[in-house]
Amino acid sequence: MSYGWDNPANTGRLDTSVAKGAREKYTKLLGNGRDTATIMVYMCGTDLESRNGMGTADLKEMLAAGVGDGLNLLVYTGGCKGWKNNLVSSGSNQIWQVRDGKMICLQDDLGSRSMTEPDVLSGYIKWCVKNYPASRYELILWDHGGGSVSGYGYDEKFASSGSMSLSGLDEALKDAGVKFDFIGFDACLMATAETALTLARYADYLIASEETEPGVGWYYTGWLTAFGKNPSLPTVELGRQIVDSFVDTCADQCRGQLTTLSVVDLAELEAVLPGALADFSQSTAKLLRDKEYQTVSNARSGAREFAQSSRIDQVDLVHLAKKLGTKEGDALAQALLGAMKYNRTSANMTNAYGLSIYFPYRKSSGVDKAASTFGEIGLDKGYIQCIRQFASLEVSGQAASSGTASPLPSLLGSLGGSGAGADQISALLGELLGGSFGRFQGLDGENTGFLSDRALGDDELVQYVTDHRFPAEALLWQEGADGTPVIRLNEEQWGLVQELELNLFYDDGAGWIDLGLDNVFQFDGEGGLLGVNDGAWLAVNGQPVAYYHNATVDNGESYTITGRVPVLHNGARAELILTFDNEHPGGYVAGVQSVYLDGETDTVAKSLFKIWRNARQAQIFSLGKAI
Repeated sequence: MSYGWDNPANTGRLDTSVAKGAREKYTKLLGNGRDTATIMVYMCGTDLESRNGMGTADLKEMLAAGVGDGLNLLVYTGGCKGWKNNLVSSGSNQIWQVRDGKMICLQDDLGSRSMTEPDVLSGYIKWCVKNYPASRYELILWDHGGGSVSGYGYDEKFASSGSMSLSGLDEALKDAGVKFDFIGFDACLMATAETALTLARYADYLIASEETEPGVGWYYTGWLTAFGKNPSLPTVELGRQIVDSFVDTCADQCRGQLTTLSVVDLAELEAVLPGALADFSQSTAKLLRDKEYQTVSNARSGAREFAQSSRIDQVDLVHLAKKLGTKEGDALAQALLGAMKYNRTSANMTNAYGLSIYFPYRKSSGVDKAASTFGEIGLDKGYIQCIRQFASLEVSGQAASSGTASPLPSLLGSLGGSGAGADQISALLGELLGGSFGRFQGLDGENTGFLSDRALGDDELVQYVTDHRFPAEALLWQEGADGTPVIRLNEEQWGLVQELELNLFYDDGAGWIDLGLDNVFQFDGEGGLLGVNDGAWLAVNGQPVAYYHNATVDNGESYTITGRVPVLHNGARAELILTFDNEHPGGYVAGVQSVYLDGETDTVAKSLFKIWRNARQAQIFSLGKAI
């Protein structure tokens, strides 16, 4: 639950200042309209296009723009099994120019190669610079995004090739040898500190989103027209127009969906972030060594998290740093805010200040992969060690609690038991550190190297976990004075609770049906958690559904509640996005988002803003004549 911005919001204010010590910009504007620009759009269409025509919709926006003579608008297409237009090939990769309301094919058959391969991207960049030299260059990466660990892109024609990691992106840009005015991601979740530090070697600005993008994506017509009229438009002003048009269009066409987009000065960030992050990492690691794990855990739990249901473990870095309450955290937050030149969010998004960071909490199985990727891109070693130590303590505590994420013990009335002593906890931790991972979903001998990086020695760890173990035996329903079931915890035990959700199950006679999670619960006058339910649950068009609460924002005057419902959308796994607010207390369907299983991709898809029927999806759009 969020009650507005914890710190002053930095949204809607354009900052044109430059911090002392920042390098000079790679791009030197000629001014007075004398500049020329080559905009390279790398459009990996994937299922965003084949299912929903999102790439075609953006191409139509580009065609509607007044590009002008000073701009070269080039688009690399591929990665899609079926384009929803009459021009772009699904059989081979191509390069197009958008000019005078037409799509001009410049390279008709580049073969069928995965667009998540670094050399495909670098080859496109080098071709653009050779054939369309300009005084400034812009690169827009269009597709799915997965953030710091998963990276960019999903090519549905080559699903096994995976995404392009940050180290792969670094490889592509290094090989291309081009300095960009800005690099933008029309993709989800790529506004991260790790992405920014990687790209600072190749671009002056980063334009990207912390949160999952609504399916409408960037709105290209307006800012391309403004850029065409003035090719010398300062980059921060161009970035402001990109952000404003995106957020405003999403508010109009994708109401109720969470929206973020920011413009980051990479020259400034490169100067101020590494030192501030190193100090923050050292001070946070010291808290862990000083047995203040709960302080760090509470800060991580309370920080603004993005794509929470996907468990990618990305949180807003300013919010996390401020939540920790250290002088190093405050300094890090100020450094980040200074490098943030423009930031906007939807009205139902709070505490999103422009850049997120990976900090493990919900999915420990990704820690080793993250540490490896961060090492390859040269991220601060102290931060890598810090998150490994935090994850090691977290999993150790889980092992000692003998707890489970499964609701089965509660349903069968077997939750609880006698308290574990230091000897039992020592044995449990010994099993864990000895390689017994059976009780931990997703953990095995291949992804648990982080367990060797511990902030505490063996004896200290056992004693700390013993002293701070949450007693599962306290989680037993007792009969209250009026016969209502109640759970009573003391003040210290409640202080260990970070989240509380209602998980409702229905017994249909053949088994338990999971109806989802909500943040609805009641306490009695003595602080006891009441086990009451009125028998009502959420339904869509009269059909009861499994509903999972995502977030609540309430500033005292207005509120927004968002949640998700697992569905089959045209035969494919997906989730409805539901929104409840002051104007719609009964809620409405704000969109639908694809869900990927069995390792198909670790990236996250943009959210659909309309729910198309199959007949609508099959429509072919005309993009103008090819020359």
